[in-house]
Amino acid sequence: MAQFKPFEMEEIPLEEQPVNWKDMVPDPYDKKAVDPYTRTRVILMNGIENNADLMSHAIARMHPDPEVKRAMALMRRIDSQQQVAVNMLNPADQSVIETTLGYEQVAVDLTANLAQNEPDPYVKQTLDFALLEDFDHLYRYSCLYDYIEGGDPEMIVRGQTEVKPGRPTNIEHRHPDDSMRRHYDKDTAEIKTKMNYVTIVAGEQQTMLYYRAHGFMYPDPIARQLYAEITEIEEQHVSQYENLGDPRETMLEKMALIQLNEAYLYYSYAQHESDPGFRAIWERFMKMEIAHFNECARLIKKHEGRDIRDIMKAEVIEPLIVFESNKDYVNRVIDEQLDLAPHNMVYTRIDDLPDDWASFGYQRVVNAKGAPSEEIVGKVGRDLAMRDRAENIVRVKQEMARRVEKGMAAVPAR
Repeated sequence: MAQFKPFEMEEIPLEEQPVNWKDMVPDPYDKKAVDPYTRTRVILMNGIENNADLMSHAIARMHPDPEVKRAMALMRRIDSQQQVAVNMLNPADQSVIETTLGYEQVAVDLTANLAQNEPDPYVKQTLDFALLEDFDHLYRYSCLYDYIEGGDPEMIVRGQTEVKPGRPTNIEHRHPDDSMRRHYDKDTAEIKTKMNYVTIVAGEQQTMLYYRAHGFMYPDPIARQLYAEITEIEEQHVSQYENLGDPRETMLEKMALIQLNEAYLYYSYAQHESDPGFRAIWERFMKMEIAHFNECARLIKKHEGRDIRDIMKAEVIEPLIVFESNKDYVNRVIDEQLDLAPHNMVYTRIDDLPDDWASFGYQRVVNAKGAPSEEIVGKVGRDLAMRDRAENIVRVKQEMARRVEKGMAAVPAR
């Protein structure tokens, strides 16, 4: 398999990167014919570029040096143009719920790929934990697709990702205390861990923002409520994932890792993209991001006196991030980890949670009038509805309901 060697990659100079309006808006894919993993690449890179843009804005607001601000402004403008181009690859006839199913296919197969190639055991466990929640979101939104449009989710996932319940969404709601996680050590963590971290934070952030921005577009109350419910789980995921990063990394160090990660992903895409037109986009954008990474490395050398190689501690990043089917892996994680919940930054069986677990009270509040993720199942056809009656799913729901009833009556003040 090809290796990503950033110090050997060709770059497009920064001053040559801006494009005209016509070239900024490429032709979109055909939603009926597209490879499902071409769609997921488009969705993920939209979020990756958006994250780079937002981080650059944050640096511009906090960094005192004018040179750094100017460099961020230039890279930010290019990242913005790239984000527009990537987002425009989505077709206008793809509905909000169809795009949503694509987002959840991203979440499932991206998280599974990262988890299987994550060297840090705690980071891997965090990925596995959230994987089962995003897997369930794919099922709940599939029920909504059937209810709203009479659509078959197989039109989106094309048999690559199973559509069935994971950890039930209605028991995923947790007190903010239970989104706290231990962070990796910036001085000892492998570069692959740092790349996985940047990828999953950006991906989950984009999912959260998309659901927040589009849930209102449906007039049906159950649709609006389901988007509201799952949006809040995505907020939890962003919170838990971002806590995995070492806060001692400098602003420029974080930006260098973000730009490196963009190049790493575009390179990964180019090795596996089935559409030659899209492959050309990924290859061009990879060369642009290499230039951004090199500029960040220059700024770190000048303003912090550090060499980027001392930060990376690697000349190669491997393996590549690949979108592919992960059915066996996902099912194994379901079998082993369905009844886990976080407590004091440790993943614990529901049976072993203390009665004063903060999230018992929180679930009592948010689910007081029912959970849209459960109600939508009652509105769909027999095939989809029957999937929610698997013995392990029912058992975990019942056990969590029992613990919520036994636990604290109110959300604790912390």
